[in-house]
Amino acid sequence: MAKRYSHSEVTFQRWLREGRGSGRQDKYKPWLTIRDLPSQGRSHRVFGHKALRTHHLFSDLELAVFLLLEWQKDVTEIREQFPLQIELTREIAETLGIPHPAMSGVPQYMSSDFLVDTSRPDEPRFALQAKYSSELQKPRVIEKLELERRYWEHKGVPWRLITEKEIPSTVVANIKWLYPAQRDDISELDLALRTDFYSHHFAQSKATTLIDLAKSLDVAYTLSPGESLREIRQLLALRCFLFDIHIAYRKLAPIELIVAEDTAMQEMLHVQG
Repeated sequence: MAKRYSHSEVTFQRWLREGRGSGRQDKYKPWLTIRDLPSQGRSHRVFGHKALRTHHLFSDLELAVFLLLEWQKDVTEIREQFPLQIELTREIAETLGIPHPAMSGVPQYMSSDFLVDTSRPDEPRFALQAKYSSELQKPRVIEKLELERRYWEHKGVPWRLITEKEIPSTVVANIKWLYPAQRDDISELDLALRTDFYSHHFAQSKATTLIDLAKSLDVAYTLSPGESLREIRQLLALRCFLFDIHIAYRKLAPIELIVAEDTAMQEMLHVQG
C-alpha cells in the first residue's frame, strides 16, 4: 500500500533506471529502502536466507510477517516493497472514484509489502499487505487498501491483508531465536554426529527442558556455558530435529522433538557405521 512519503517524478524515473522493483532473488531491488522514508515503528534491514540479500522492512509487523514467510519451506521467494504499476493504479482509482495517492500534486507509486512466490501448485504466488489494526479505522487507509486489492485482482494474484492480530507471537519468537543459526556453516558429518549425540541425551532426559539439559551437559563435558544450547539451537534451526513451532523454545523438552528421518545426516551415520 502507498506509504506516507513524497518523491518527485524525477526521483521515480531515477529509481526505475536503477532497476528498483525489478530483478529476482538476490538481484531484486525493493522499490523503497529504509533510507527513503521514515517508518511508523522500527525499521529493519534483515538478511534473507532464501534470496541471500538484505531485505528492507518498515515495522515490527513487517518483520514478523517476513520471518513467518522465511520459515516456510515452500516459500521460494519474498519480494518486499513491491511497486504497483502507476498507470494501472491510476486507472483503478478513477474507476472507483477515489483519489489516487499524490503528494504536492505528484502521483505517488503504491507498493505492496510482500509479493511471495511458493512451490504450492494451488497458489504459486500471492501478495501481502501488513497493516496494524488501528490503521483500519481510517477511511483513507481503507480506500488505498481497496485500490491495492483491485490491482492484484486485475493481475490474477491473490491478495491478503494481515494485521498484528493474526501474528502468532510464540511462533515469531521461536523463529527469531532460530533464525541466526540457520546461517551457521556446519559440515554434514558434524551435523550427523551431533544429532546422534543429542538424540542419546534427549532419550535419557525426556521431560526436562532443553535449556536445563543443555546446562547440565555443559557441566558434564566441561564445556563453555551456553555451548550445548548453541549446538541444540543449530540442530533445530537446520531441522535435524522437528518440533511444534507453537511451543515456546524456553519450555521445549526432548520428548517433544522428533529426529528428521530424511536428513542426509542419518544416511551418513549409516555409512560411517
